[in-house]
Amino acid sequence: MDDNVYVGNAGMDAALDRGWLLGHFKGVGDSRNSDAVEIKWGIHPRGDERQQWVRGEERTAVLVLISGRFRVELPGRSVLLAQQGDYVVWGHGVDHSWVAEEESVVLTVRWPSIAGYAVPQEERV
Repeated sequence: MDDNVYVGNAGMDAALDRGWLLGHFKGVGDSRNSDAVEIKWGIHPRGDERQQWVRGEERTAVLVLISGRFRVELPGRSVLLAQQGDYVVWGHGVDHSWVAEEESVVLTVRWPSIAGYAVPQEERV
């Protein structure tokens, strides 16, 4: 295998790292390691929700609904993604959270890729 090429399956690879396929958190030397961008294939059962709001956001993000029904909570606004291809974009300074109203698959792209936003494992349900 070429060191600069990775071929995988988003559904299978997502299970290995809480859905994240690409970003700063992938190992050094892994072609999926990037400080520029993060990509997540999120598979969420009905009722799944982020355990705490992201506050002080320093990234820009786009979240695209692949299947299901997914709600993104923003300050003073709730955005429902209900049809395949629905998406929402938010930028620096926009706090957010989310909940899967139905079993959902969402593709999230964030940039840049920086540490500090993961909910600590011991706080996760």
